[in-house]
Amino acid sequence: MVYKLLTLVDWALIAGSLFNAIALLWLGLTVLLSAERRSWGTWLAGGGLLFGGTFFVGHTAVVGRVIGAFTGEMDFYWRTGWLVLIIAPYLWYLVMGWYSGVLRDRAARLKLIGVSLLGAVALLMALFVDPLPSYADLARPPLGPADLLSQTTLARLIYPGFAALCIVLALLSLRAPATSSDRFMGDLARQRARPWLLAASAVLLAIALAIGIASVWFLDQARAEIFPGLTARGIGMLIGFDFLICLLIAAAVVLIGQAVVAYEVFTGAALPRGELARQWRRALILGGVYAVAVGWSLSGAGIPGQPIYQLLIATVLMTAFLALVGWRSASEPSGGLARLRPFVASQNLYDRLLGPGGGGDDEPEAVFHALCGELLGARAAYLLPLGSLAEMAGPALAHPDGPIPDASAIIATIQATPTGHAPLCLPINPASHSGAGWAVPLRNDRGLIGVLLLGAKADGGVYTQEEIEVARAAGERLIDARAAAEMARRLVALQRRRIAESQVIDQRTRRVLHDEVLPQIHATLLQIADCRLPIDTQGGPHLQSAIANLQAVHRQISDLLHALPPAIGPDLARVGALGALRRAVDSDLGGAFDHVRWEVQAEAEAAARRLDPLSAEALYYAAREAVRNAARHGRGDTPGRQLTLTARAYAGSDPGGRPLLTVTIEDDGVGMGAVPTRADGGHGLALHSTLLAIMGGTLSIASAPRRATVITISMPLPTQQ
Repeated sequence: MVYKLLTLVDWALIAGSLFNAIALLWLGLTVLLSAERRSWGTWLAGGGLLFGGTFFVGHTAVVGRVIGAFTGEMDFYWRTGWLVLIIAPYLWYLVMGWYSGVLRDRAARLKLIGVSLLGAVALLMALFVDPLPSYADLARPPLGPADLLSQTTLARLIYPGFAALCIVLALLSLRAPATSSDRFMGDLARQRARPWLLAASAVLLAIALAIGIASVWFLDQARAEIFPGLTARGIGMLIGFDFLICLLIAAAVVLIGQAVVAYEVFTGAALPRGELARQWRRALILGGVYAVAVGWSLSGAGIPGQPIYQLLIATVLMTAFLALVGWRSASEPSGGLARLRPFVASQNLYDRLLGPGGGGDDEPEAVFHALCGELLGARAAYLLPLGSLAEMAGPALAHPDGPIPDASAIIATIQATPTGHAPLCLPINPASHSGAGWAVPLRNDRGLIGVLLLGAKADGGVYTQEEIEVARAAGERLIDARAAAEMARRLVALQRRRIAESQVIDQRTRRVLHDEVLPQIHATLLQIADCRLPIDTQGGPHLQSAIANLQAVHRQISDLLHALPPAIGPDLARVGALGALRRAVDSDLGGAFDHVRWEVQAEAEAAARRLDPLSAEALYYAAREAVRNAARHGRGDTPGRQLTLTARAYAGSDPGGRPLLTVTIEDDGVGMGAVPTRADGGHGLALHSTLLAIMGGTLSIASAPRRATVITISMPLPTQQ
C-alpha cells in the first residue's frame, strides 16, 4: 500500500517536472522570438525562462529514475538545485525591476548593487566556503552539531534569505512602478499585468520560504541522524516535498505565462495578440497531457523499464495533438469569415441606386453596430470621416446612438504624425471623448480618411492586435463604401437630371423649329420673293418685314444654342485651369460683378499647369460653377446691390505633407441661406464636389444669410520628380 502511494506521488512529481520544463521552454523561446524590441531586459527575461526550463529538464532526468536508484551524478543535480535557489530569484528581481521601470532611479540602482553583492557572497559560500554535503555525506554519521540553531545551519540560512529578499524587492517594484513607460501602451499593459505578476511573485516567495525552512530542517536532521534516510518513509518525504514545490512552481509558471501572452509584458508588442494566447492555451494542454502520459510511463506505476513503449506513447500523443491543432486551424477561418460577413458581403448598391426610393440608407449604420457590438464587444465607438471623403461619407456614426465627441485634438495629433511612423492606435482620455479610450487612424492611398474611436470592451478585457487591425480595415472599408455609394447616387441622379434636361431641350428645340422658326423662314422666303416687284411700289415694306423675321429667327436659334450643355473650354489645356477661369470670368461673367479681384500666387499658377487634364477640368468647372452661383444669386432680391468677387489661389500642403492647390471663390453678396431654392435643386456644387472627390480633391462652403459666401476648392498636386 505504501509503495503504491509512493508510485502515485512519483508519477505526479515526474508529470509536474515535465510540465514545468515544457511551459518554461515555450515561454522563453516565445519571448525571444516574438519580441518586437530585444532590449537587455527582453534577453534577460527570455534567458531566465529558458534557464528555468533547462533546470527542469535536468530535474525530470533525476526524478524519472526508478524510486531509490541514486547514482554519482545525483550530487551534481543536488548542488545545482541550490545554485538555482540563488540565481532564479535574483533574475526575477532584475526582470521585475526592468519591467516596472524602477531601475531608472539612482536609489534603486544602488539597492540593486547591494543585492548583487549579497548574491555574490551567497554564491561563493555555496561553492567554496561552506560547500553543501553530497548525497553520500547524508548517509554517513553526523557531520557536526545536531542543534537546529547550530552555526553551520544558520550560515546556510543566507541562501533562502537571499531568495526571499529578491522576491520581496520584486514585489515592491511591482507595487510602485515608474510613472510612465517608454513602450507604446506600456502603462495599460503594466496595469493589467500587475495582478498576475504580483500573484506569481507571491507564489515564488512562498516557494523560497518553504525551500529555506525545509532545507535547513532537512540538513539538521541529516546531521543528527534523525532523518530516516533512504528508506520508504524518507524517500516519501523527499518526493512529497519535491512535488509540492513543483506544483507551486507550475502555478507561478501559469501566472507568468498569462501575463506574457495576455499583455505582452516582455515582448514589447503594442497590443496583445490573440493568436499568441491561443498558442499558449494549446501549449498548456499539450504540456499537461504529455506530462501525465509520459510521467506515468516513467514512474513505478507505469512501464519504466520499456523505453520503446515510452517513445511510442510520446509519438502517439504528438501525432494526436498535431491532428487536433490542424483541425482547429482549419475551422477557425470559417468562424472568422462568419463574424466578418457583414463587412465583406454585398452592399446591394444596385438596389439602393436604382430601386424605388433608393432605400438602404440605414445599412452602413447596421454594419457599424455589428462591428462594434458583436465583433469587438465595445461599450462605445465613433466613426468620424475625414479628408476628401468626409463630405460624401455622410455624418459620423455612433455606437450606441448618441452625440459625437469632439476629437479635433487627437485628429490634429494624428495628422501631424508621419504616415510611416503612425502607431496602430493612440490612447485618449475617455472623460473628454464620451467613453472612448482609443483612436484608430483610418487611411487609404490618399492619406487620412477617418478616425475610429473605441471605448473599453464590455467584458473588461483588452483589445488584441488582430481586433484592432480588423476594426481598422472594416472602418476604412465602411468609409470607402459609404463615399462610393454617395458618389454613385449623385452621378446617377445627375445622369437622370441630364437625361430629363436633354429630353426637354430636344422637345423644345423641335417645337421651336417646327412651330416658330420654320414658319417664319417660310414667310420670309415668300416676302423676299415678293421683293422682286419694284421697290417703290410694294417691295420696301416686304423687305423690312423679312429682315425683322430673320432677326427674330437668329435670336431664337441663339437662345437654343445657349441652352445646350457647354462644351469644354479650348483654353483649358493651353493656359491651365486658373488661366481658363480668368478668361471665362472676364469674357462671360465679368459684367455680373461691380469689382473682380484676383489674388493668385505665381506658384499656384505654375502648379495649376502641372495638373493632369481630368483634374484640371474638374477644378475649372467647379470654380466656374461657384462664380456663376455668385453672379446669379449674390444680389438676391436687390438688383442694384454692390457685388464684389474675389478669387484666390495658392499652393500649399495638407497636414500630412501632401502638396495641394487651393482655390477660393468669395463674394460679398447676400449669402446662400438668403437665396430661394434653385430650380435645379442645388445639385451643381454637389456634382462638382463628387467629381473633385473622385480626383482626390475637396469642396467646402462657408456661408451665412446676409454675409459673404466662401467656396474653397482643393486639389492634390502631382509629386515633382
